Amino acid sequence: MRLGAGEIVVILVLALLFFGPSKLPQLGSSLGEALRSFKKGLNSLREDMDVDASAEPSKSIPAESPRQTPTAAAAATPVEPKTPAK
Repeated sequence: MRLGAGEIVVILVLALLFFGPSKLPQLGSSLGEALRSFKKGLNSLREDMDVDASAEPSKSIPAESPRQTPTAAAAATPVEPKTPAK
């Protein structure tokens, strides 16, 4: 949803009527300060996330653990004798 030139003019005229010509410069400066502090907060958050991401160890493939051979695995598990079906 984008604002065209006509919509912006209507909004500015309504703001002028609502706040008056004396309050409009104060409103604009406070809005500018709020936007600057918001951007500063976002930039510091991004920097913190970048520092945290670079401090974490890389998530590479872990070293494989030694695998058991099939015979060693079979020897390690107890075998139950099979009972004949009746």
